[in-house]
Amino acid sequence: MLKRFWSCLAAAIPNLAMVISLGTLAVYVELERELPPVDQLARTRLAQPLQVYSKDGQRIAEFGDQRRIPLDGNALPESLVHAILAAEDANFFDHPGFDASSLLRAAWQLLRTGEPNQGGSTITMQVARNFFLSQEKTFLRKAREILLAIRIEQNLSKDQILGLYVNKIFLGNRAYGFGAAALLYYGRPVDQLTVAQVALLAGLPKAPSRDNPLVNPRRAVERRDYVLGRMYALGYLSADDYRLALAQADTAGHYGFIPQIEADYVAEMARAWMLERYGEGAYENGYRVVTTIDSSQQRAANLAVQSGLLAYDRRHGFRGPITKIPASALADPAQMQARLRALPGTGALRPAVRLPNGEYALGTEYTKLVEGGTDSFGANWHASSGDVVYLAHWPEGWKLAQPPEVEGAFVALQPDSGAVTALVGGYDFNRSHFNRAVQAQRQPGSTFKPFIYAAALATGYTAASIINDAPVAFPADTPDGYWRPENYTGRFYGPTRLREALVQSRNLVSVRLLNAVGVEFTRRYSLRFGFAAERLPSNLSLALGTASVTPLELAAAYAVIANGGYRVNPYIVERVLDADGAVLWQAPRVVLCEADCETDPALAEQVAQAPRVLPATDAYILNSMLQDVIDHGTAVRAKSLGRPDLAGKTGTTNDERDAWFVGFNKTLLAIAWVGFDQPRSLGKGETGAHAALPIWMNFMSAVLPNLPVGSPPIPNGLVSLRIDRHSGQRTTSSGPDTLFEWFTADRLPPALSAQPEPPAAPPGTQESALF
Repeated sequence: MLKRFWSCLAAAIPNLAMVISLGTLAVYVELERELPPVDQLARTRLAQPLQVYSKDGQRIAEFGDQRRIPLDGNALPESLVHAILAAEDANFFDHPGFDASSLLRAAWQLLRTGEPNQGGSTITMQVARNFFLSQEKTFLRKAREILLAIRIEQNLSKDQILGLYVNKIFLGNRAYGFGAAALLYYGRPVDQLTVAQVALLAGLPKAPSRDNPLVNPRRAVERRDYVLGRMYALGYLSADDYRLALAQADTAGHYGFIPQIEADYVAEMARAWMLERYGEGAYENGYRVVTTIDSSQQRAANLAVQSGLLAYDRRHGFRGPITKIPASALADPAQMQARLRALPGTGALRPAVRLPNGEYALGTEYTKLVEGGTDSFGANWHASSGDVVYLAHWPEGWKLAQPPEVEGAFVALQPDSGAVTALVGGYDFNRSHFNRAVQAQRQPGSTFKPFIYAAALATGYTAASIINDAPVAFPADTPDGYWRPENYTGRFYGPTRLREALVQSRNLVSVRLLNAVGVEFTRRYSLRFGFAAERLPSNLSLALGTASVTPLELAAAYAVIANGGYRVNPYIVERVLDADGAVLWQAPRVVLCEADCETDPALAEQVAQAPRVLPATDAYILNSMLQDVIDHGTAVRAKSLGRPDLAGKTGTTNDERDAWFVGFNKTLLAIAWVGFDQPRSLGKGETGAHAALPIWMNFMSAVLPNLPVGSPPIPNGLVSLRIDRHSGQRTTSSGPDTLFEWFTADRLPPALSAQPEPPAAPPGTQESALF
C-alpha cells in the first residue's frame, strides 16, 4: 500500500509542478499586465513648493505640503551615498532590483511572528513603492514591488534610481528628500553636513514622523549611531572617523524655509494670484514668484506701521494685565515658563510675568523695566506679583506695552508703473489675515478733496479762484431740514483761494465748490482715477470724502497726480519662474501714452498702456498745491524731512473714525491709514496729521536717502503769473500781498482792476439737495 502511495506521488509531482508553474506564470502575466510603465520615472518631476521672493531676491514665504530641494543623482556626496547604503541597502550596486537574502530574512520573520513587515525592501523596491504603489503590507503588493523593481533596474541606471530615492523619500516635518531635510534640520546644504549628520538623515526613513530629531532626539541619535556602526562595518569609515562621529553632539533644529523679510500680506496676495492663474499645481510645481516688493522699503513699512500703532495705543492708556499666574506656578519655573509659552506673541511684543522681587520673566530671561518703563502709559496700573503683561524692547531697555486694538494699513508704489514696493495689511498677520490695504473699504475723508479740485480745474476754475468759506445750509433729511457742513476747526475764513483751501483742508470751500461744479459731473470725472462708481455717493457729502475706497485704490488714484496724469494699475507680481529658473510669466512693461494707446497685438502681453486721464497742466497744478500742504499746510510736520519735492494730503473722517495720509514725490508714493476694524472714534485730535502722518514720515525718513530729489517737469501750456493773494487776480505789484501762481495759458486770471466772473458750471449740475 505504501509502495503504491509513493508511486502515485512520484507520478503526480511533475503534474503538480506544471500546475504550480502555470499558476505562477499566470499570476506573473496578470501582475505584469497591471504594472505601470516605468520609463516615465526618467522624466518624473517631483512636487516642489511655491516660493515667494522680493524683487531683490529676499525670501518672503513658501506654500505647499512638500518641502523639497532636488539633488542630482549623478553628483551626490559620497558620505550621503555610503550612509544610505549602510542604512537601507548595502548590496544596492550588485543586485538586480531585489535582494534574495533580505527577502528570505523577511520571510523567516513572517513565519516566526505571523506579521508582514517592510523588511527586505531594497532601495529600488522603495522607489517602486513610493512612486507607484500603496503602503499596504500584503503579499500581492510585495510581488508587484519586486516586479516593478526588476523593470526599473532594466530601464534606469543605478545613479538615476538613487537620485529618485534621495529626492522622493519622506524624512519628517514636510521634508521630502535629503536636500530639503538637510536645510530643515541643519540649515545647510547636504554637501556641507558632517558624517554624523548625514548618518542621522539616512536613518530617518524607517520612522520619519516618530523618530526625527525634533520629535524624539534620543531615538534619532540612537538610529544615527546604528547607521554609523553599519558604515564602519562596511568599511566606509575608519576606526578614528567612526569614534569621532559617535562623539559628535547632534545640533538638529527647525530651520526650514526662513523668511528674510516679514511680508505675510504680500505673500498671501501672491499665493492667491498664482492659484488663480495656475490652479492647484501652483503648490507643487516648484514655481518661484518674484514680487515687486523692495525688501528695504518693506522692512521700513513694517516698522513704521507697528511703531505708529503702538504709539497711538500708548496715547490712550494701559488696559491692564492680560491674565494672572498664581503664586504656586511662579514658584515652579517650568510651570511658569509653560504658561508664558502658551500665550501668543504679537508683533515685536513678548509676554512676561511680574515676579515677587519686581523683575519680569520672559521665558528663561529675567529683566526689570527701564526707568520710566511704565511712564504715563501705565501710570494707573498698580502692578502685583503674577500679573502677565506684554513688554516691548526699546533702545534703552524693556518697557510696558500691549497689542494695539487699533489697526492700520500701508502701501508704497511707483507712480509711473504701479509696481507695489511695500505693503502692510495690518498690525500682525498672525492676529488677523484680513488685508486692510486691499480689502478694507473706508471713507477717505479729506484725502478725496484733490479729485473734487481736479473736476473743478476741468470746468475752468484755477488754483487762484475764490470761494467764500462761510456758513452754508442745504435742504436735507435732518431734524431741522438742513445739512450744515463745518470746517474741522469750527471756524469760517471768508473768501479763500482754492490753493489755500486745499492746503488747509477747508470743508466749506470743498462743499461749495462741488455744488458749483456739480455732483454728477464730479462723480463721472472721478471715475478716471479708478474709483468705483457704486461707492461714490450722489450727493454733496462727496466733498467731505464719504466715498468708500481701499488704501490701494486711493494710492492708485493719487498716482495719476504724481506721474503727471496717467492711469496705472497697481500690481505685485513681477515675474514667475519655473523650477529650473526659466521665466514663465513677466509683468508687462508699463508705457505712459497720450491719446493714442493702441498696441501692436504681437506685443499685447509685453506692454501695458497707461492712458492719460488728466491733463498734464492740471496734474502739475494739483501737485504743486499738494506740495504746499507739506510746506505750510496740514502736513507741515513732514517738512522736517528736508525734501523740497514732497507733496501730500491729510485726511480725517467724521468723529475721527479714519485717519489718512497720502504723500509722494516723482519716484515713490506711499499711503498710511489708521482706524478700527469696527469703525469707531479714534479719539479727540486723532486726525490724519496726528495718527497717520507719523507712520508715513517714519517710512519716508528710512527710504528717502536712497531716492533722488526731483520735481515733475513743467508741462507745455503752463505760465506762472504774479497774483494778489486776497483776490486771486493778476497784478504787476510785487509787495508782500502778492505771490506767483500757475495757470494754463487759456485760463489766465483777470487783472486786479477787473471784476472776475465765476466760471459757468456744466448744465444741469447744480445740487439742491443732499439726499
